[in-house]
Amino acid sequence: QVQLVESGGGLLPAGGSLRLSCAASGGAFSNYAMGWFRQAPGKEREFVAAISRRAGNTYYQDSVKGRFTISRDNAKNTVYLQMNSLKPEDTAVYYCAARPAIRSGVAYYIRDSDYDYWGQGTQVTVSS
Repeated sequence: QVQLVESGGGLLPAGGSLRLSCAASGGAFSNYAMGWFRQAPGKEREFVAAISRRAGNTYYQDSVKGRFTISRDNAKNTVYLQMNSLKPEDTAVYYCAARPAIRSGVAYYIRDSDYDYWGQGTQVTVSS
């Protein structure tokens, strides 16, 4: 069973950049496909980005394409979300999630029901 801890959130003005990190422990990180989700106040949690366990494949929500980049470092058991050109509508609690994907090194997953493990979240607030 893997434990996930997000970090890197904060308060910043629109147009700024932030890198979120999600450190995994308790499992073989390279066996997990990873994802980032977010939940804004009063809204449902939504998919942001996903990456396959071998880091070859990524997928993004349309609203973040070209601005956000998901990556992973299997040697450091960490997945990242680089966020550039941030907008006020990006304000949310950001969660990372993990799903065992031993049978496929290239699959990624975009539904929150696809994931088995979740971090506690980190707050990102973008001011206008």
